[in-house]
Amino acid sequence: MFFIYLQKNVVMRIDILTIFPDLLESPFNHSMIKRAIEKGLASIHLHNIRDFSTDKHKSVDDYAFGGAAGMVMMVQPIETAILKLTSERQYDEIIYMTPDATVWNQKEANRLSMAENIIILCGHYKGVDQRIRDQYITKEVSIGDYVLTGGELAAAVLVDSVLRLIPGVLSDETSALTDSHQDGLLSPPVYTRPANYKGWEVPTVLLSGNDKKINEWREEKALELTQKIRPDMIND
Repeated sequence: MFFIYLQKNVVMRIDILTIFPDLLESPFNHSMIKRAIEKGLASIHLHNIRDFSTDKHKSVDDYAFGGAAGMVMMVQPIETAILKLTSERQYDEIIYMTPDATVWNQKEANRLSMAENIIILCGHYKGVDQRIRDQYITKEVSIGDYVLTGGELAAAVLVDSVLRLIPGVLSDETSALTDSHQDGLLSPPVYTRPANYKGWEVPTVLLSGNDKKINEWREEKALELTQKIRPDMIND
C-alpha cells in the first residue's frame, strides 16, 4: 500500500483501488490537491489491487465468459481489498469509475465534498466483473461520453473537483461559488490588468465600481454564454 500523505485530524479520507498507482502520484502532489493534503483537510491512499490477489502470479484479470473480446478484472482481488478497507472504517460511498454510468457534474461534486470516507475503484481492460458492481459499488461515475484506457485519470478528475470545494483548500473560498455549473450556468468572461491592451478594452462596467451593475452584467453574460454554448443547461 502506497501513502500519498497521512495527517491527523483529516476531514476526508479517499482510498483508491488501482493496478497502476504510479499514474496518480503526480496529480496528487501538485496544486489544490497537494494543498488539501498538506493542510490536513484530506488524505489520499493508493492501494495496488495486485497486492490483494491470491494468485501466485498476482493476476487480476481473466478472459470474459461468453467469448467477448478483451479481459475482465476478477472478483477476488477487488473484493478482498474492499472488505479489508470496510472492516477498518465506514465509507460514505464506494465509487466505480466507468464510461457506462451517469456523467459527473458539479451538483454531485458538491454533495460528495461533504463525505468523510470514500473508496474509488479504477477499472481497466473491459471493466470489472459485474458481481463487484452488483454487490459493493454504491455509485458509478463517468467523466464523459468517451473511453479512457483506465479509471485512474477519471479518478483524479473526480478527486480534484471534490477537494477544491472543501473550505480552506482554495485561497478565496468564495471563488468556487462563482465557478461554471455552480449555479446551473456557465461563468461570465473575466478580465484583469491592464484595462487596455493593444486597444483590446475591458468592458467599462467592470471598471465602474458599481457592484449592482457589475453583478447584473455578469448574470446577463452568464446566461448569454450558456444559451450559446450549452443550451441544454437552460432547458434543464
